[in-house]
Formats: sequence, C-alpha cells, structure tokens
Amino acid sequence: MKLTWKIWLLIIVLVLSLLAIKPTFDSGVVVKSIEPNSLVFQQGMKQGEIIKSLNGEKVSSLEDYSRIISSLFPSQEEKRIDIGTKTNNYIIFTNQTPQIVVQNVPKTRINTGLDIQGGARALVQPEEKLTDSQLQDLIEVSQNRFNVFGISDVKIKAVSDLAGNQFMLIEVAGATPKDLEDLVSKQGKFEAKVANQTIFVGGNEDITDVCRNDATCAGINSCAQSQGGYVCSFQFTIFLSPEAARRHANITSTIPLDPETNGAYLTENLYLFLDDIEVDSLRISSGLKGRETTQISIQGSGEGATQQEAFEDAKNSMNHLQTVLITGSLPYKLNIVKLDTISPALGSQFIYLIFLAGIAAILAVGVIIFIRYKKFKSSLALLFTSFSELLIILGVSALIKWNLDLPSIAGILATIGTGVDQQIVILDEARTGKETSLKERMKRALFVVMTAYLTSLVALLPLYWAGAGLFKGFAITSIIGITAGVFITRPAFADMIRKMEE
Repeated sequence: MKLTWKIWLLIIVLVLSLLAIKPTFDSGVVVKSIEPNSLVFQQGMKQGEIIKSLNGEKVSSLEDYSRIISSLFPSQEEKRIDIGTKTNNYIIFTNQTPQIVVQNVPKTRINTGLDIQGGARALVQPEEKLTDSQLQDLIEVSQNRFNVFGISDVKIKAVSDLAGNQFMLIEVAGATPKDLEDLVSKQGKFEAKVANQTIFVGGNEDITDVCRNDATCAGINSCAQSQGGYVCSFQFTIFLSPEAARRHANITSTIPLDPETNGAYLTENLYLFLDDIEVDSLRISSGLKGRETTQISIQGSGEGATQQEAFEDAKNSMNHLQTVLITGSLPYKLNIVKLDTISPALGSQFIYLIFLAGIAAILAVGVIIFIRYKKFKSSLALLFTSFSELLIILGVSALIKWNLDLPSIAGILATIGTGVDQQIVILDEARTGKETSLKERMKRALFVVMTAYLTSLVALLPLYWAGAGLFKGFAITSIIGITAGVFITRPAFADMIRKMEE
C-alpha cells in the first residue's frame, strides 16, 4: 500500500512525540531538593544531579540509596561520605544523613501531577478583591514563605472561576494538609511590643537576619517533664535593623527598673504577638535599657505527650516563627476554600488501573469492529490510530511540561473514546453510499468529524476556567487530543481505509 502524505505526517508526528517523551534507561537517584547551607550544598551539589554511587557502592534505585545510607549511620559517629553523581564527585564528613531529598530517576519526560505524586493541595482565596499585580505579589510572598520554611517542590499559580473570583492554587508534593494550613491559613503578622508600643515587626524592614541553621544561636535548649506530658524550649537569635534598634532604645529608656528583681530587669516585658495573639513574653535585662541593641534572643516552647512529640512541636514552632520573622506577614488575609490530601500509592494504583481499563476498552472495540465489518486490517488501523492519539497527547504534554493529573488522564480517555466514534463514522461512510465516489464519502465523513471537533472545542474552552482551574487538565488533554485527531490521525485513518477499500 502506497503511503499518502497524511499517513507520512502521522508517522513523523509519532516519531516527534517519542522524542518529546524521551524514554531513559538511566539508573540511580535524582536529587530533588537540597537543604540550603548544608554540607552537600556548600560542596556545590545542585538539584537534578543523578547520584550513581555512595562510598563506592553502586546506587541503582531509591531502595539502594536508602539501604546504603541506613548502613552508614547506625550511630551518631562522624563519617566520610563519597557521593558520586553522573557529573561530579563530592566528599563530606558528617554524623547525619545528607540533607537532600532524592527520588528514582524518571523513566520519561512525562510530568505527573499531585494526584499521582501524592501531597497536599489548597485552593486559597484572598478576603478582598485583588488586581492581577497584587495577586502576583501575594504569590511571590507565599512562595518565599514556603521556601524559607523548607518545603520543596511547591507549585503556586493564580486561577479564577467563571464568576471572576480569584484564587491561589497551591500544590505541595509530599506535604500534609497541616503543612499547608499552617502556612496559608494565617496571615503571619508578627509584632514585638514593649509597654504596648511596637518595637519591631516581621520582615526585612526591621529584621536583617534570623539565625536558623547554626547550633550556636538557634536550637532546642531543653526538654522537661510537665503535668500531662513534656515541654521543650527553643531559642534563636534575630538581628534588628538600626531603625528598629533605635526604636528599642527610645522605648526602653523611659521604663524603670523592677525593684523586685533588684534592678536586674525592667518592669515591662517584651511581648511577642503572632496574628494578634500573644505567643510569648521575655524579660528585658537592665543592661538593655536605652541601648540600641541589634541582637535579640527569641524564645518559645513546644508540648507533647512524649518527649519526642514535644521536641518535634518545639522544632516546628521555631521553624514557623523564624519563617514569619524572615518573610513578614502575608499582604492579605486568606481563606482556604478547599484542602485536599492525596496518597501517592492510591494515585499510582488508580493510574495503573485506569490505563489498564482504557487499553482493554480499545482492544474490545477492535474486536467488535472486526466482528461488525469482518475486516482484520480495518480493526488494526483503528487500534493503531487510537494508540497513536494516546502517544501524541503524551508527547505534546511532555513538550509543554504539563503535569498529568487525574483530570488530565480522564481527558485522554474521553478523547480516545470520541476518536473511536469518529473512526466508526469513517468506516461506515466507506462501506455505504456506493452511489457516490469513495473520495466524496471520505470528505463527507471528515466534515462530520470537523463539525464534532468544533462543537467539542467550544464546550471545552469554558471548562478551562471552571472550578477555579481544577478541571484545566481535562480541558488541556482533551483539546490536544481532539485537535491532533482532526488534523492528523483522522485524515490518516481515512486514507488507510480508502486504500483498503480500493
């Protein structure tokens, strides 16, 4: 059978789709994120490097990496770790596991969404109407807050619904809903007051630096048993701007010494407020009276039923407070409209089952077509076209770096289903209406296909914005699929059938 230019076009697009997907057979683990100021970060390791070995042992998968790391640190002794990546070698001396997050090397360029990776998703709405520029400012501040808090792989984007309401869609792979809720449900307004006068607020205007990763000026001080559990205390140092230091000197200069402490402290405390709620109070030493100090120690505590729980609570509270002090308050109050958590195991299992069901459905359709038309070649052409559409959708998605989530996969399956319907229309036109030429019948069939495409396109465009963008994946993959079908696969399928009938 001589191939027409339409069939050649389909073959070329399929080859390009395979190149866009680019299957890889690399072994090892890829660095997903690195803790800033960690030893490996200082050595120059970058996100995206592929780790191939640890201390000379080959790393082929995430299981290998976890096994080797676990064997290296049965105790707290300092050890040398030689990390070999695809491009570099790193040597560090540490008594703890390297502060990096790794995952298996992706086998393709296809990006998966939160529904498959697992994590948390929040749909957040500002309390007041914002302009586009204000919404972008809010997104930048929110992104900074997540980065400072140490949560990696965060995607924040502006979305809107058909009514014009504005939202932030926040997706965090590997996080819990509580992580999201703690960071976005509160504005994070921090104030330090003495005698009901503000000394400094969170943000870089008053705070030049916050000690975070240095044990000499930040950490959990002590843990003690209390009534009903344990309490752990934390402390870290902050550094004030000259303006905030002068404000501190002016306010404290008028406060008398406390006679009950023999003049060791002032009569007023330094009160810390987070979102207008007092979170702690600190005594002010007499040596700080009227003094322009740029260094202040912040303290707090965490509670838990066990010492470990109290330690983790104190650590999380300290991280949250440090984050607010560094980034300042969010510029607008936010409401969480929808908060979801997705299990990666459930997502991957669901994807496996849905694709299995899709392939089974396509094969079943092929069998029915064979029974109906009694032509094996026609059934093969239909199956080839359906799988071609699947490959083209995946190729375009990989090319535009679209994250395939569950709505996207639903759109792929729906597209393949409508494609089968249109291919049956082409088959019927090829076998009926013998009074007209085969070429005219194919034109008539493709006209029906084009009409169906335009009506589907018009119906899908509003879905792109509906539900504040939560159905965008369905719209994107469906539009890619039906467009590729109308302009590439359906014409090629029509030429295949025409050649067979001739």
